[in-house]
Amino acid sequence: MLDVQFGQASDFGKVRTNNEDAMGSFVPSSRHQARSHGFLFAVADGVGGMDLGEVASATAVSVLTDEFAKAQADTMLISLLPRLIQHANAAVHDKTLVNEYRGKRMATTLVACALRYDQAIVSHVGDSRCYLVRNGKARQVTQDHTLVNEQRKMGLISAEEIPDSDSRHVLIRSLGPEMFVAPDTTAVTLQTGDVLVLCTDGLHDEMSEIMIAEIASQKKSAEEIARELVAKAVEIDGGDNTTAQVIRVRSVEQVGMYRGRPYRLPA
Repeated sequence: MLDVQFGQASDFGKVRTNNEDAMGSFVPSSRHQARSHGFLFAVADGVGGMDLGEVASATAVSVLTDEFAKAQADTMLISLLPRLIQHANAAVHDKTLVNEYRGKRMATTLVACALRYDQAIVSHVGDSRCYLVRNGKARQVTQDHTLVNEQRKMGLISAEEIPDSDSRHVLIRSLGPEMFVAPDTTAVTLQTGDVLVLCTDGLHDEMSEIMIAEIASQKKSAEEIARELVAKAVEIDGGDNTTAQVIRVRSVEQVGMYRGRPYRLPA
């Protein structure tokens, strides 16, 4: 069956006095729940320049993980995850309507990864990322919802120019500002030995895919790798909050699908 090792780390950085990043997880309590629900990991980054980024990020992660735990057994993750992100978006948006936060503006990014059997479903809004590290190489699974990434797609700017662009952190999609949001969702077929890294821009802005792959491929615990990734990013710059979740896949359960239902493949 699917077996993963998980670790996480977060750091204020060298400049910020508070941490607007948030992270959360749902780990099944039994083999049965691992098959009926699966695992969930999530990282959010409250948008700087708005009010109460830490409230937005914590709300999004809390709603997502709580509702994932309450979801109906055997729900297809590829349809469940974007639906729960929409619920998280509504919760962040509604925070601005209560008396305590009335008149405030808040927003957050969110990247979530749900795992069951031999599949990882990654859904995200904003520029927090998911990387898949396999055979010593890292591949970015998500695509940033930023102005410069849209400009890159249109050929107005090259990938090499993005790190020097003044608008590289301008988001075109985030949770909170609007009543509805459209997350991007991707399915990844897992292999034993894969490592998934969820992180905020405080990490991926400072570290190349090569550097991420080198650290994530070490024969260390997932917790040690998460701490090392965050510490290295802070050492390089430290101008932002920095957060990483690391999920190492120790074994998978291969299944087939028929009319949306999994069935075990013959040995």
